[in-house]
Amino acid sequence: MEMKFENPFGVDKKRPYIIAGPCSAETEQQVLGIAKELKDQNIDMFRAGIWKPRTKPGSFEGVGALGLKWLRRVKEETGLKVTTEVANRVHVDECLYHGIDALWIGARTTVNPFSVQDIADALQGVDIPVMVKNPINADLKLWIGGIERIYKAGIRKIAAIHRGFSSFGETNYRNAPTWQIPIELKRQFPDLLVINDNSHICGRRDILKDVAQVAMDLNFDGLMTEVHTDPDNAWSDAAQQITPKVFGQLVRELVIREKGGSTEEQSDLSVLRSKIDVLDDELLRILDDRMKLAEEIGRYKKAHNISILQPDRWNQILVKSEKKAENLGLSVEFINTLFRSVHQESINHQEEIMK
Repeated sequence: MEMKFENPFGVDKKRPYIIAGPCSAETEQQVLGIAKELKDQNIDMFRAGIWKPRTKPGSFEGVGALGLKWLRRVKEETGLKVTTEVANRVHVDECLYHGIDALWIGARTTVNPFSVQDIADALQGVDIPVMVKNPINADLKLWIGGIERIYKAGIRKIAAIHRGFSSFGETNYRNAPTWQIPIELKRQFPDLLVINDNSHICGRRDILKDVAQVAMDLNFDGLMTEVHTDPDNAWSDAAQQITPKVFGQLVRELVIREKGGSTEEQSDLSVLRSKIDVLDDELLRILDDRMKLAEEIGRYKKAHNISILQPDRWNQILVKSEKKAENLGLSVEFINTLFRSVHQESINHQEEIMK
């Protein structure tokens, strides 16, 4: 489906759109206190969770609709726009009644098309910005599907929020950024604003700035960060929240790069990109040659009744490539991912021959 989006917040493309506030609205005093400090940091929108979907029952699950009155006071006393998360039709109705400026759909909701459709149905005929977080799992089609459901409801002021993806095993992040997914989303929909939620990607304070800087280097349109006046004692996600003062410093230290550049700079880039194009063409040719060899091996295996997968041989390839990667200064993780993909494609070719 072709989708054309409007700029939901009138974003100035020369600077990131900044959304900040606590993970959860805890008390009226807490919400107002954080908002007043953040106003001095020149943020664009104040965020706070009212309904909190939690993994385990019994955890703090938000103050509910009562918190919407607190957000309305934030608007009245600071002039800041406010946003909160919705997960169903009732949440939408409550937010519209209390004059919330924008809504966001969380990762646990985006993953469920029934829930997203319920929200979309409640938004029919309404003109309000809606931000859609990526689903928990790394599924671009599911993310686009959620956005499309909101679009079909008549909403044109839509933004995407990149909050990272769940992954198995040890990782440096709470949710792996898997940058290629939001990059592909932006490629398919250039006029869709993409905002980075560095708090949920990191899960801890010490790398918040690093992730935010990567997002800015990749031309993301904004930043959503969780901020609390007393982070260590926050009622939810304490480890990933920072104080308004620290947040202000983080934003001031971000390097915002030119999205285009001068004519001379574009000319220099064009030369370098031409060299990249030549190398990419060569890579594709080499991969084609490799698959032809894999097919030849497949025909030999078929003729001699040999199984496709040879674990010892595959392990040798993987170990050798990882060792070479280290010597060449390449990321072992990248080479591992690349060779696993190439190996799977080789297996696919051989399976076709076996049939």
